[in-house]
Amino acid sequence: MEKNQHKHHFLFVAFPIQGHINPVRHLAMRLTTLSNTTVTISTAVSCHRRMFNVSDPNQEVQEGNLTYIPFSNGYDNGFNSETDDPKLYLSTFKQNGLKTLSTIVQSLSQRAHPVTCIVYTILMSWAAGVAREHNIPSVFFWNQTATVFAICYHFFHGYESLITDHASNPEFTIHLPELPPLKIRELPSFITITDPNHPFFSGLFALRCDFEALDLEAGDRQLPKVLFNSFSALETSALASVNEIETLSIAPLMPFLFSGSVDEVHRDLFKNDERDYMNWLDSKEEGSVVYVSFGSVAMMKKTQMEEMMKGLKESGRPYLWVVRKDNREEGVELDEGGEEGMVIQWCSQLRVLSHRAVGCFVTHCGWNSMLESLVCGMAMVGVPQFSDQATNAKLVEEVWGSGVKGKVDEEGVLKGEELKRCLDMVMNEGEESVRIRRRAKMWRDKALEAVNEGGSSYANLEAFLSLL
Repeated sequence: MEKNQHKHHFLFVAFPIQGHINPVRHLAMRLTTLSNTTVTISTAVSCHRRMFNVSDPNQEVQEGNLTYIPFSNGYDNGFNSETDDPKLYLSTFKQNGLKTLSTIVQSLSQRAHPVTCIVYTILMSWAAGVAREHNIPSVFFWNQTATVFAICYHFFHGYESLITDHASNPEFTIHLPELPPLKIRELPSFITITDPNHPFFSGLFALRCDFEALDLEAGDRQLPKVLFNSFSALETSALASVNEIETLSIAPLMPFLFSGSVDEVHRDLFKNDERDYMNWLDSKEEGSVVYVSFGSVAMMKKTQMEEMMKGLKESGRPYLWVVRKDNREEGVELDEGGEEGMVIQWCSQLRVLSHRAVGCFVTHCGWNSMLESLVCGMAMVGVPQFSDQATNAKLVEEVWGSGVKGKVDEEGVLKGEELKRCLDMVMNEGEESVRIRRRAKMWRDKALEAVNEGGSSYANLEAFLSLL
Protein backbone atom coordinates (compact mmCIF):
# COMPACT_ATOMS: atom_id res chain seq x y z
CA MET A 1 0.00 0.00 0.00
CA GLU A 2 1.50 3.33 -1.01
CA LYS A 3 1.98 6.06 1.57
CA ASN A 4 -0.64 8.80 1.41
CA GLN A 5 0.87 12.17 0.47
CA HIS A 6 -1.52 13.92 2.85
CA LYS A 7 -0.69 13.20 6.49
CA HIS A 8 -3.74 12.12 8.48
CA HIS A 9 -4.21 12.40 12.21
CA PHE A 10 -6.86 9.97 13.45
CA LEU A 11 -8.47 10.41 16.87
CA PHE A 12 -9.96 7.11 18.04
CA VAL A 13 -12.61 7.38 20.76
CA ALA A 14 -13.28 4.09 22.54
CA PHE A 15 -15.80 2.94 25.13
CA PRO A 16 -13.79 2.01 28.26
CA ILE A 17 -13.97 -1.80 28.25
CA GLN A 18 -11.51 -4.38 26.99
CA GLY A 19 -13.69 -5.52 24.10
CA HIS A 20 -13.64 -2.01 22.60
CA ILE A 21 -10.06 -1.06 23.46
CA ASN A 22 -8.45 -4.08 21.77
CA PRO A 23 -9.86 -3.66 18.24
CA VAL A 24 -9.25 0.10 18.38
CA ARG A 25 -5.58 -0.47 19.26
CA HIS A 26 -5.24 -3.08 16.52
CA LEU A 27 -6.77 -0.82 13.87
CA ALA A 28 -4.67 2.11 15.05
CA MET A 29 -1.46 0.08 14.81
CA ARG A 30 -2.42 -1.19 11.38
CA LEU A 31 -3.07 2.32 10.06
CA THR A 32 0.31 3.58 11.24
CA THR A 33 2.06 0.80 9.28
CA LEU A 34 0.12 1.38 6.06
CA SER A 35 0.01 5.13 5.59
CA ASN A 36 1.50 8.49 6.45
CA THR A 37 -0.62 8.60 9.55
CA THR A 38 -0.50 9.52 13.23
CA VAL A 39 -3.04 8.18 15.69
CA THR A 40 -4.28 9.37 19.07
CA ILE A 41 -6.41 7.01 21.16
CA SER A 42 -8.76 8.47 23.75
CA THR A 43 -10.79 6.55 26.30
CA ALA A 44 -12.11 7.30 29.77
CA VAL A 45 -9.67 8.30 32.54
CA SER A 46 -10.55 5.20 34.60
CA CYS A 47 -9.62 2.91 31.73
CA HIS A 48 -6.48 4.89 30.85
CA ARG A 49 -5.27 4.57 34.44
CA ARG A 50 -5.64 0.78 34.40
CA MET A 51 -3.93 0.45 31.02
CA PHE A 52 -0.82 2.38 32.02
CA ASN A 53 -0.79 2.45 35.83
CA VAL A 54 0.07 6.14 35.78
CA SER A 55 0.16 8.31 38.91
CA ASP A 56 -1.51 11.20 37.10
CA PRO A 57 -4.71 9.83 35.53
CA ASN A 58 -4.67 12.61 32.92
CA GLN A 59 -1.11 11.91 31.85
CA GLU A 60 -0.58 11.67 28.09
CA VAL A 61 1.25 8.48 27.11
CA GLN A 62 3.38 7.92 24.01
CA GLU A 63 3.81 4.29 22.92
CA GLY A 64 5.57 3.79 19.62
CA ASN A 65 3.50 5.49 16.92
CA LEU A 66 0.46 5.79 19.17
CA THR A 67 -0.46 8.56 21.60
CA TYR A 68 -2.98 8.02 24.41
CA ILE A 69 -4.89 11.01 25.82
CA PRO A 70 -7.77 10.26 28.24
CA PHE A 71 -11.07 12.13 28.49
CA SER A 72 -13.22 12.43 31.60
CA ASN A 73 -16.64 10.79 31.53
CA GLY A 74 -17.58 11.83 35.06
CA TYR A 75 -16.56 8.44 36.49
CA ASP A 76 -12.80 8.89 36.80
CA ASN A 77 -12.61 6.13 39.42
CA GLY A 78 -14.65 3.79 37.25
CA PHE A 79 -18.28 2.71 37.39
CA ASN A 80 -19.23 1.02 40.67
CA SER A 81 -22.14 -1.36 40.07
CA GLU A 82 -22.93 -1.43 43.81
CA THR A 83 -23.27 2.34 44.30
CA ASP A 84 -23.66 4.01 40.88
CA ASP A 85 -26.97 4.24 39.01
CA PRO A 86 -26.65 2.46 35.64
CA LYS A 87 -29.51 4.56 34.22
CA LEU A 88 -27.50 7.74 34.83
CA TYR A 89 -24.17 6.33 33.70
CA LEU A 90 -24.40 6.81 29.93
CA SER A 91 -26.08 10.22 30.10
CA THR A 92 -23.41 11.50 32.52
CA PHE A 93 -20.77 9.83 30.37
CA LYS A 94 -22.01 11.71 27.29
CA GLN A 95 -22.38 15.09 29.04
CA ASN A 96 -18.83 15.02 30.40
CA GLY A 97 -17.30 13.31 27.38
CA LEU A 98 -18.57 15.97 24.98
CA LYS A 99 -16.82 18.72 26.91
CA THR A 100 -13.51 17.00 27.59
CA LEU A 101 -13.11 15.41 24.15
CA SER A 102 -13.79 18.78 22.52
CA THR A 103 -11.04 20.25 24.70
CA ILE A 104 -8.65 17.51 23.51
CA VAL A 105 -9.44 18.30 19.86
CA GLN A 106 -8.81 22.01 20.47
CA SER A 107 -5.56 21.29 22.30
CA LEU A 108 -4.23 19.07 19.52
CA SER A 109 -4.99 21.78 16.97
CA GLN A 110 -3.20 24.42 19.07
CA ARG A 111 -0.18 22.11 19.28
CA ALA A 112 -0.04 21.91 15.46
CA HIS A 113 -1.42 18.35 15.45
CA PRO A 114 -4.94 18.96 14.10
CA VAL A 115 -7.25 15.96 13.97
CA THR A 116 -8.33 15.07 10.41
CA CYS A 117 -10.76 12.24 11.26
CA ILE A 118 -12.53 10.99 14.40
CA VAL A 119 -13.23 7.26 14.60
CA TYR A 120 -15.64 6.17 17.35
CA THR A 121 -16.88 2.82 18.64
CA ILE A 122 -20.29 1.51 19.69
CA LEU A 123 -22.16 3.64 22.30
CA MET A 124 -19.96 6.64 21.50
CA SER A 125 -21.99 8.45 18.84
CA TRP A 126 -21.69 11.72 20.75
CA ALA A 127 -18.10 11.78 19.45
CA ALA A 128 -19.59 12.36 15.99
CA GLY A 129 -21.16 15.51 17.47
CA VAL A 130 -17.71 16.69 18.55
CA ALA A 131 -16.48 16.04 15.01
CA ARG A 132 -19.32 18.11 13.54
CA GLU A 133 -18.62 20.92 16.03
CA HIS A 134 -15.03 21.11 14.79
CA ASN A 135 -15.88 20.42 11.13
CA ILE A 136 -13.95 17.14 11.13
CA PRO A 137 -15.06 13.97 9.28
CA SER A 138 -16.12 11.08 11.53
CA VAL A 139 -16.39 7.33 10.96
CA PHE A 140 -18.22 4.68 12.97
CA PHE A 141 -16.12 1.61 13.87
CA TRP A 142 -18.53 -1.24 14.57
CA ASN A 143 -16.51 -3.61 16.74
CA GLN A 144 -19.05 -6.45 16.79
CA THR A 145 -20.15 -8.73 13.94
CA ALA A 146 -21.65 -7.30 10.77
CA THR A 147 -24.61 -9.62 11.42
CA VAL A 148 -25.37 -7.88 14.71
CA PHE A 149 -25.03 -4.50 12.99
CA ALA A 150 -27.52 -5.58 10.31
CA ILE A 151 -29.97 -6.83 12.96
CA CYS A 152 -29.74 -3.53 14.84
CA TYR A 153 -30.03 -1.48 11.67
CA HIS A 154 -33.24 -3.26 10.65
CA PHE A 155 -34.54 -3.06 14.23
CA PHE A 156 -34.27 0.76 14.11
CA HIS A 157 -35.55 0.91 10.51
CA GLY A 158 -38.89 -0.84 10.39
CA TYR A 159 -38.72 -3.96 12.58
CA GLU A 160 -38.72 -2.54 16.12
CA SER A 161 -42.41 -3.05 16.84
CA LEU A 162 -42.39 -6.61 15.48
CA ILE A 163 -39.46 -7.56 17.71
CA THR A 164 -40.64 -5.79 20.86
CA ASP A 165 -44.20 -7.16 20.45
CA HIS A 166 -42.78 -10.71 20.57
CA ALA A 167 -39.86 -10.06 22.97
CA SER A 168 -41.41 -12.32 25.63
CA ASN A 169 -41.59 -15.32 23.26
CA PRO A 170 -38.03 -16.68 22.88
CA GLU A 171 -39.07 -19.07 20.10
CA PHE A 172 -40.73 -16.50 17.84
CA THR A 173 -38.85 -16.30 14.53
CA ILE A 174 -37.87 -13.03 12.83
CA HIS A 175 -37.03 -12.80 9.11
CA LEU A 176 -34.71 -9.88 8.30
CA PRO A 177 -33.37 -8.99 4.82
CA GLU A 178 -30.44 -11.20 3.70
CA LEU A 179 -30.07 -12.78 7.16
CA PRO A 180 -30.86 -16.31 8.32
CA PRO A 181 -34.11 -16.75 10.31
CA LEU A 182 -33.52 -15.66 13.91
CA LYS A 183 -35.48 -16.60 17.00
CA ILE A 184 -36.00 -13.92 19.65
CA ARG A 185 -33.56 -15.76 21.94
CA GLU A 186 -30.92 -15.57 19.19
CA LEU A 187 -31.14 -11.79 18.84
CA PRO A 188 -28.80 -9.40 20.68
CA SER A 189 -30.27 -9.12 24.16
CA PHE A 190 -30.17 -5.30 24.22
CA ILE A 191 -32.83 -4.97 21.50
CA THR A 192 -35.32 -7.24 23.26
CA ILE A 193 -35.40 -5.12 26.43
CA THR A 194 -38.84 -3.54 26.82
CA ASP A 195 -38.73 -2.54 30.52
CA PRO A 196 -37.53 1.09 30.86
CA ASN A 197 -36.39 0.27 34.43
CA HIS A 198 -34.04 -2.46 33.20
CA PRO A 199 -30.42 -1.46 34.01
CA PHE A 200 -29.40 -2.03 30.36
CA PHE A 201 -32.29 0.00 28.91
CA SER A 202 -30.05 3.08 28.73
CA GLY A 203 -27.67 1.00 26.59
CA LEU A 204 -30.48 0.51 24.08
CA PHE A 205 -31.01 4.28 24.02
CA ALA A 206 -27.28 4.88 23.41
CA LEU A 207 -27.32 2.30 20.63
CA ARG A 208 -30.30 4.08 19.07
CA CYS A 209 -28.21 7.25 19.11
CA ASP A 210 -25.47 5.43 17.17
CA PHE A 211 -27.87 4.71 14.34
CA GLU A 212 -29.46 8.15 14.48
CA ALA A 213 -25.97 9.59 13.96
CA LEU A 214 -25.65 7.49 10.79
CA ASP A 215 -29.09 8.65 9.63
CA LEU A 216 -27.97 12.23 10.20
CA GLU A 217 -25.00 11.67 7.91
CA ALA A 218 -27.29 10.18 5.27
CA GLY A 219 -29.51 13.25 5.61
CA ASP A 220 -26.49 15.35 4.69
CA ARG A 221 -26.53 13.48 1.36
CA GLN A 222 -23.47 11.49 2.27
CA LEU A 223 -23.31 7.71 2.27
CA PRO A 224 -22.25 6.94 5.84
CA LYS A 225 -19.09 4.85 6.10
CA VAL A 226 -18.90 2.11 8.72
CA LEU A 227 -15.75 0.12 9.43
CA PHE A 228 -16.37 -3.48 10.49
CA ASN A 229 -14.23 -5.67 12.69
CA SER A 230 -14.96 -8.60 10.37
CA PHE A 231 -14.07 -9.83 6.87
CA SER A 232 -16.13 -10.21 3.71
CA ALA A 233 -15.98 -13.98 3.26
CA LEU A 234 -17.21 -14.51 6.81
CA GLU A 235 -20.31 -12.27 6.59
CA THR A 236 -21.08 -11.69 2.95
CA SER A 237 -24.88 -11.62 3.35
CA ALA A 238 -24.87 -9.41 6.45
CA LEU A 239 -22.62 -6.84 4.78
CA ALA A 240 -24.95 -6.81 1.76
CA SER A 241 -28.15 -6.50 3.80
CA VAL A 242 -27.83 -2.74 4.43
CA ASN A 243 -27.72 -0.78 1.18
CA GLU A 244 -27.85 2.65 2.82
CA ILE A 245 -24.39 2.25 4.40
CA GLU A 246 -20.95 2.03 2.84
CA THR A 247 -19.73 -1.11 4.59
CA LEU A 248 -15.97 -1.60 4.83
CA SER A 249 -14.88 -4.84 6.49
CA ILE A 250 -11.24 -4.48 7.50
CA ALA A 251 -10.48 -7.35 9.89
CA PRO A 252 -8.81 -9.31 11.30
CA LEU A 253 -6.37 -6.73 12.59
CA MET A 254 -4.31 -8.60 15.23
CA PRO A 255 -0.73 -7.33 14.98
CA PHE A 256 0.78 -10.82 15.04
CA LEU A 257 -0.71 -11.45 11.58
CA PHE A 258 1.64 -8.80 10.21
CA SER A 259 4.61 -9.08 12.59
CA GLY A 260 4.71 -12.88 12.78
CA SER A 261 4.91 -12.79 16.60
CA VAL A 262 2.17 -13.13 19.21
CA ASP A 263 4.39 -11.46 21.81
CA GLU A 264 2.98 -7.98 21.18
CA VAL A 265 2.58 -5.24 23.77
CA HIS A 266 -0.78 -5.69 25.47
CA ARG A 267 -2.78 -3.01 27.22
CA ASP A 268 -5.17 -5.27 29.08
CA LEU A 269 -7.27 -3.91 31.93
CA PHE A 270 -6.43 -7.02 33.98
CA LYS A 271 -3.07 -8.17 35.28
CA ASN A 272 -1.59 -11.22 33.57
CA ASP A 273 -1.33 -14.25 35.87
CA GLU A 274 2.22 -14.67 37.13
CA ARG A 275 2.19 -18.47 36.90
CA ASP A 276 3.90 -20.03 33.92
CA TYR A 277 0.84 -21.30 32.08
CA MET A 278 2.72 -21.32 28.76
CA ASN A 279 5.31 -23.74 30.14
CA TRP A 280 2.41 -25.86 31.42
CA LEU A 281 0.92 -25.88 27.90
CA ASP A 282 4.30 -26.89 26.47
CA SER A 283 4.08 -30.09 28.51
CA LYS A 284 0.77 -31.16 26.93
CA GLU A 285 0.06 -33.15 23.79
CA GLU A 286 -1.00 -31.41 20.60
CA GLY A 287 -4.70 -30.51 20.50
CA SER A 288 -5.39 -31.99 23.94
CA VAL A 289 -6.11 -28.92 26.12
CA VAL A 290 -9.48 -27.28 26.71
CA TYR A 291 -9.14 -23.50 27.10
CA VAL A 292 -11.98 -21.76 28.98
CA SER A 293 -12.53 -18.01 29.28
CA PHE A 294 -15.65 -15.87 29.61
CA GLY A 295 -13.86 -12.62 28.78
CA SER A 296 -13.48 -9.33 30.61
CA VAL A 297 -17.08 -8.49 31.56
CA ALA A 298 -19.26 -11.61 32.01
CA MET A 299 -19.60 -12.88 35.58
CA MET A 300 -19.94 -16.62 36.04
CA LYS A 301 -22.47 -17.68 38.68
CA LYS A 302 -21.38 -19.94 41.52
CA THR A 303 -23.59 -22.76 40.20
CA GLN A 304 -22.16 -22.36 36.69
CA MET A 305 -18.62 -22.43 38.06
CA GLU A 306 -19.31 -25.68 39.90
CA GLU A 307 -20.87 -27.26 36.79
CA MET A 308 -17.95 -26.08 34.66
CA MET A 309 -15.45 -27.75 36.98
CA LYS A 310 -17.56 -30.91 37.00
CA GLY A 311 -17.72 -31.07 33.21
CA LEU A 312 -14.01 -30.37 32.76
CA LYS A 313 -13.07 -33.14 35.17
CA GLU A 314 -15.52 -35.62 33.63
CA SER A 315 -14.13 -34.93 30.16
CA GLY A 316 -10.75 -36.27 31.26
CA ARG A 317 -8.91 -33.62 29.24
CA PRO A 318 -6.34 -31.15 30.57
CA TYR A 319 -7.78 -27.64 30.87
CA LEU A 320 -6.60 -24.05 31.22
CA TRP A 321 -9.40 -21.99 32.75
CA VAL A 322 -9.45 -18.20 33.20
CA VAL A 323 -11.48 -17.06 36.22
CA ARG A 324 -10.95 -13.35 36.86
CA LYS A 325 -10.09 -12.13 40.35
CA ASP A 326 -13.40 -10.22 40.50
CA ASN A 327 -15.30 -13.43 39.73
CA ARG A 328 -13.88 -15.66 42.45
CA GLU A 329 -16.79 -17.03 44.49
CA GLU A 330 -16.21 -18.12 48.06
CA GLY A 331 -17.03 -21.76 48.60
CA VAL A 332 -16.26 -22.88 45.05
CA GLU A 333 -13.45 -25.43 44.93
CA LEU A 334 -11.14 -24.58 42.02
CA ASP A 335 -8.12 -26.71 41.21
CA GLU A 336 -5.64 -23.86 40.92
CA GLY A 337 -2.93 -25.89 39.25
CA GLY A 338 -1.83 -29.41 38.50
CA GLU A 339 -1.25 -31.87 35.74
CA GLU A 340 -4.94 -32.24 34.89
CA GLY A 341 -5.77 -28.55 34.88
CA MET A 342 -4.78 -25.00 35.74
CA VAL A 343 -7.03 -22.13 36.83
CA ILE A 344 -5.56 -18.66 36.29
CA GLN A 345 -6.81 -15.08 36.69
CA TRP A 346 -5.88 -13.67 33.25
CA CYS A 347 -3.67 -14.57 30.29
CA SER A 348 -2.39 -13.53 26.89
CA GLN A 349 -5.26 -15.11 24.98
CA LEU A 350 -3.72 -15.05 21.50
CA ARG A 351 -0.62 -16.83 22.79
CA VAL A 352 -2.84 -19.50 24.32
CA LEU A 353 -5.14 -19.94 21.31
CA SER A 354 -2.19 -20.22 18.92
CA HIS A 355 -0.43 -22.84 21.06
CA ARG A 356 -0.21 -26.31 19.49
CA ALA A 357 -1.55 -27.97 22.69
CA VAL A 358 -4.92 -26.19 22.70
CA GLY A 359 -7.66 -28.10 20.92
CA CYS A 360 -10.86 -26.25 21.90
CA PHE A 361 -12.02 -22.88 23.20
CA VAL A 362 -15.01 -22.75 25.59
CA THR A 363 -16.10 -19.14 25.17
CA HIS A 364 -18.83 -16.70 26.16
CA CYS A 365 -18.90 -15.73 22.44
CA GLY A 366 -17.73 -12.16 22.85
CA TRP A 367 -16.69 -11.03 19.38
CA ASN A 368 -13.03 -10.29 20.17
CA SER A 369 -12.57 -13.77 21.59
CA MET A 370 -14.37 -15.40 18.69
CA LEU A 371 -12.39 -13.49 16.07
CA GLU A 372 -9.14 -14.46 17.78
CA SER A 373 -10.32 -18.06 17.79
CA LEU A 374 -11.20 -17.91 14.08
CA VAL A 375 -7.78 -16.44 13.24
CA CYS A 376 -6.09 -19.25 15.15
CA GLY A 377 -8.24 -21.93 13.47
CA MET A 378 -9.64 -23.01 16.84
CA ALA A 379 -12.92 -24.93 17.24
CA MET A 380 -15.31 -23.44 19.80
CA VAL A 381 -17.92 -24.40 22.35
CA GLY A 382 -20.24 -21.41 22.76
CA VAL A 383 -21.79 -20.51 26.11
CA PRO A 384 -23.35 -17.06 25.42
CA GLN A 385 -24.22 -14.79 28.35
CA PHE A 386 -25.73 -11.50 27.08
CA SER A 387 -25.41 -8.66 24.54
CA ASP A 388 -24.40 -9.91 21.04
CA GLN A 389 -23.27 -13.31 22.26
CA ALA A 390 -26.38 -15.41 21.50
CA THR A 391 -26.25 -14.24 17.87
CA ASN A 392 -22.52 -15.00 17.67
CA ALA A 393 -23.09 -18.50 19.07
CA LYS A 394 -25.69 -19.17 16.37
CA LEU A 395 -23.25 -18.03 13.70
CA VAL A 396 -20.43 -20.26 14.87
CA GLU A 397 -22.63 -23.36 15.05
CA GLU A 398 -25.13 -22.98 12.20
CA VAL A 399 -23.50 -20.62 9.70
CA TRP A 400 -19.74 -21.02 10.03
CA GLY A 401 -19.80 -24.63 11.29
CA SER A 402 -16.65 -24.21 13.36
CA GLY A 403 -18.12 -25.03 16.76
CA VAL A 404 -21.16 -25.99 18.80
CA LYS A 405 -23.42 -24.12 21.19
CA GLY A 406 -23.96 -25.58 24.64
CA LYS A 407 -27.56 -26.11 25.71
CA VAL A 408 -28.40 -24.49 29.06
CA ASP A 409 -31.11 -25.41 31.57
CA GLU A 410 -34.07 -23.24 32.55
CA GLU A 411 -31.80 -21.25 34.89
CA GLY A 412 -29.36 -20.51 32.09
CA VAL A 413 -26.72 -22.89 33.46
CA LEU A 414 -24.60 -25.16 31.26
CA LYS A 415 -24.56 -28.49 33.11
CA GLY A 416 -21.37 -30.47 33.48
CA GLU A 417 -22.65 -33.36 31.37
CA GLU A 418 -23.62 -30.95 28.57
CA LEU A 419 -20.16 -29.41 28.60
CA LYS A 420 -18.65 -32.89 28.34
CA ARG A 421 -20.95 -33.68 25.40
CA CYS A 422 -19.89 -30.51 23.61
CA LEU A 423 -16.19 -31.18 24.22
CA ASP A 424 -16.59 -34.69 22.86
CA MET A 425 -18.39 -33.29 19.81
CA VAL A 426 -15.53 -30.90 19.05
CA MET A 427 -12.45 -32.85 20.15
CA ASN A 428 -13.18 -36.53 19.41
CA GLU A 429 -12.20 -38.29 16.16
CA GLY A 430 -15.71 -38.87 14.80
CA GLU A 431 -16.82 -37.57 11.41
CA GLU A 432 -18.65 -34.52 12.81
CA SER A 433 -15.75 -33.61 15.10
CA VAL A 434 -13.29 -33.75 12.22
CA ARG A 435 -15.63 -31.64 10.07
CA ILE A 436 -15.88 -28.93 12.76
CA ARG A 437 -12.10 -28.73 13.14
CA ARG A 438 -11.65 -28.67 9.36
CA ARG A 439 -14.10 -25.75 9.09
CA ALA A 440 -12.21 -23.90 11.83
CA LYS A 441 -8.97 -24.25 9.86
CA MET A 442 -10.75 -23.11 6.68
CA TRP A 443 -11.86 -19.85 8.33
CA ARG A 444 -8.32 -19.26 9.56
CA ASP A 445 -7.09 -19.50 5.97
CA LYS A 446 -9.82 -17.16 4.70
CA ALA A 447 -9.06 -14.62 7.44
CA LEU A 448 -5.38 -14.56 6.48
CA GLU A 449 -6.32 -14.24 2.82
CA ALA A 450 -8.51 -11.20 3.61
CA VAL A 451 -5.73 -9.18 5.28
CA ASN A 452 -2.93 -10.04 2.88
CA GLU A 453 -2.16 -7.66 0.04
CA GLY A 454 -4.90 -8.05 -2.57
CA GLY A 455 -7.36 -9.42 0.00
CA SER A 456 -10.77 -7.90 0.69
CA SER A 457 -9.88 -6.34 4.08
CA TYR A 458 -6.60 -4.96 2.73
CA ALA A 459 -8.42 -3.39 -0.22
CA ASN A 460 -11.16 -1.94 2.02
CA LEU A 461 -8.63 -0.32 4.34
CA GLU A 462 -6.86 1.15 1.34
CA ALA A 463 -10.20 2.45 0.00
CA PHE A 464 -11.03 3.97 3.40
CA LEU A 465 -7.76 5.94 3.44
CA SER A 466 -8.29 7.15 -0.10
CA LEU A 467 -11.76 8.47 0.75
CA LEU A 468 -10.54 10.87 3.42
